[in-house]
Amino acid sequence: MSRETLSLDHDMREYYLHTALREPAILAELREFTAQHKQAKMQLSPEQGALLIFLLRLIKAQNYLEVGTFTGYSSIAAAIAMGPSGRVIACDLVEEFTKIAQEWWKKAGVEQQITLKLQAAVFSLETLVAEGHSGTFDCMLIDADKPFYPTYYDFALQLVRPGGLIILDNMFLGGRVAKPLARHPASVQILHDFNRQLRDDPRVEHAMLPAGDGMTLLFKR
Repeated sequence: MSRETLSLDHDMREYYLHTALREPAILAELREFTAQHKQAKMQLSPEQGALLIFLLRLIKAQNYLEVGTFTGYSSIAAAIAMGPSGRVIACDLVEEFTKIAQEWWKKAGVEQQITLKLQAAVFSLETLVAEGHSGTFDCMLIDADKPFYPTYYDFALQLVRPGGLIILDNMFLGGRVAKPLARHPASVQILHDFNRQLRDDPRVEHAMLPAGDGMTLLFKR
């Protein structure tokens, strides 16, 4: 037993990556490819990908929605977890990123499972609600522009079914949320306040994990 989460030094990190993960080969390849990208820090860590796959299989998910796709790691992980009958809706605004994601969807053989919504995510989410998709998604991952997290969360509560999952990434913002300062971007104060709001929200079960840059798991009641 331990009272605190163990910090991983280089050796322990290497041991973890080679011993604890069942990372599909295509995801490992994509992770290595994306490591060369100037925005590589935007990708989920492999342990977060493993957790996503585990959770989607645990709840027998078949409909998955994400806000923030980047080069496609999370969307491929979700498609693999759900199997050929699973469906992914990927929302992103940056064509440069999603062109890469589309190439890797094809390499992974999951492109037929994934629908890309290339526009501001708020418009995509509004459309899904208007089209009658409220309460139909098993899981929604939010990993995009931080000032809009509260807005995306409101949509998630509409679109995710009772008993479904809402997952939010980058909830630590590199540790800055612990002590917001005037020189920090407004997003830091927004997430500082939002973290407490999520903890106290009676509509969901809540667990914030020190995985990656902070990952919050919510079970919709």
